[in-house]
Amino acid sequence: MVFECNIDARGKAYRLKLGIMGLVAGLVSVAAFCIAGIDWGNLWLIPLGITGGGAFAIFEARTGWCLARALGFKTPL
Repeated sequence: MVFECNIDARGKAYRLKLGIMGLVAGLVSVAAFCIAGIDWGNLWLIPLGITGGGAFAIFEARTGWCLARALGFKTPL
């Protein structure tokens, strides 16, 4: 699958910032869960989803490709 660039420099910068914030929030939530001694159970999905979303946003920023735009949705950035 070829990823064609479908976002401009502003969109790339926005997605990079969003991705970094997602990675940091995911790591902070893991640390908070561990420090608080919370039983993980299915709760491990929360930090995994936050961290995965942040990593995907960084991927979009690096490739210049946006999944939402590729699916036909109009995004403001």
